[in-house]
Formats: sequence, structure tokens, C-alpha cells
Amino acid sequence: MFRNVLKLLAVLATVWFASPLIAQQATPPAAPATTAAPSTAAPAPPVTANSPAASALTSPAAAAAAKPPVATGEHDLSPWAMFMGADIIVKAVMVGLALASVLTWTVGIFKFMELTYSTNRLKNALRKIGEARSLAEAQLALGDKGTVLSRLLAAALREGKMSAGISSDEGIKERAASSFGEIVRAEGRKVRTGMGALATIGAISPFVGLFGTVWGIMNSFIGISKSQTTNLAVVAPGIAEALLATAIGLVAAIPAVIIYNHFARVTKNYMEIVGRAQGASARLLSRDLDRTHSSAHMRAAAE
Repeated sequence: MFRNVLKLLAVLATVWFASPLIAQQATPPAAPATTAAPSTAAPAPPVTANSPAASALTSPAAAAAAKPPVATGEHDLSPWAMFMGADIIVKAVMVGLALASVLTWTVGIFKFMELTYSTNRLKNALRKIGEARSLAEAQLALGDKGTVLSRLLAAALREGKMSAGISSDEGIKERAASSFGEIVRAEGRKVRTGMGALATIGAISPFVGLFGTVWGIMNSFIGISKSQTTNLAVVAPGIAEALLATAIGLVAAIPAVIIYNHFARVTKNYMEIVGRAQGASARLLSRDLDRTHSSAHMRAAAE
């Protein structure tokens, strides 16, 4: 039993001596101790606006608030806004072209009504005298005093009365033809009233608009040089305002040219009908002259 006690004591002694080694192997090595900082620390550098410390201390909201506002470049490019923002010269060009466009449509509407009414009246008048055998009968059948045909018939009757007693039919017809020519030319001048304005507007409106565009672009370049920027958002509004003048010029010119060409054809057709009225008056005058001479010959033969 004593031997057993000795063995137990030997085991306990071995465990007691071995326990520090096991604990040393299980515990990680401790970090080396740092030396204490000197008591007199160096002064910290000042924090400036550009230093990293200042950037770290600045919050995102403060940084966003500190940024300068950036221009969005949004401009009102409606026609009215561009007109109001244009130079005074460009405005004057636009107003002039707008008035020219109004004049074009006014003349066009007036000429349409005038030529339609005059053409229909003259055609009806020619139908009325289609069966007339003399100037007096034609004038009685016509009744209307407001057409060019009534003026031609009146000129023929007047020449016949003023040439009473003159045996030369050729002289009477020549003088009547001269009166007819004056009436026809006066009617031509009347129906062509306003055509010159249409031709002028159609010819010069694009160039007037181009002048406004050139003036506006020149001012835009001056503004670019003053602002010292080529940003499209800055220079585009001025150029758009200048190009608006050319657009208005085309709006004024294109309808003027179309309306002028249309009424040139309509006027030509109307003057052809006037020529028919002149021929009808001349034929009636010739019949009256022949009838007068036939009556004179019959009376002379009866005597």
C-alpha cells in the first residue's frame, strides 16, 4: 500500500510541474510592450480647408450645400419667347414680315372675291346679249350698268351717234376700237390691283428674313465673345431667335408667290372673257352700221 501511495505522489508531482509548461504552450505570445510617449507632445498641425482632416470632417450634406449652383441650360424656345428675347432690329424685321403676311392673305381673299364676282357677272352678261341684233337691243337686254360689257356697248352707241352723217364706216369702227381699247386696258389695270404687292412680298421677304437672321447671329457671336463660353445652352437661344426671322420670311413669301401665280392665271382668263365682250360689241356696231347703210340704200332706191 505504501508503494501505491508513492506512485500517486509521483504522478501528482509530475502533473504539478508539467502544468505551467502546458499553460505556456496554450497561451499566445503577448505583444511587445510599447514605449511610453514622451510627455511633451508635438503641436498638432492646423486644420485647413484643403487638408484631408477637413475633408474627413466635412459631411456630404455640407459638401453638397457648398457646391455652386450649376446652370441647367433650360430656355423657353417658344416662338413668342424667342420674339420677346430678340434684338430690336430682329423684332422690327419679324413685325414687318408678319404685316406682309397679313397683307398677302388680305389681298388674296379680296382678289378671289373680286375676280369670281366679275367673271360670273361678265359671263351672264354675254349670255344675255347672245341673241341681240343691235346695240340698242343688247343694251336693253343687258340692263346692268356695272359690267365692262355695258361700258363697251355705251362707247359703241356714243361713237355711232357722234359719227352720224359720216359715210366712212372704217373711220367709225376705228374710233370705236380705240375707245374699246381704253376700256379694256382700264379693266386690266383694275383687276391687277394688288398683284404688284404680292409680287414684291414674294420676291423680297426671304431676303428680309435673311437680313434679320444675319443680324441676330452677329449679336449671338458678340454675346459669345463677351461671355467667353461656347456652351451650346448659352449660344443656342440667340441663334434660334435669329433663325425665326428667316422662318417668318418664308411664311410670308411662299403664300405670296402661290397666290400671285394663281391670280395671274385667273386674271388672264378674265381678260380673255373681256376680249370676247369687246368682240361682241364690235360686231353689234358693225351690224348697226351695215343696217343703216342698207336702209339708206333702200330709201334711195325707193325714191
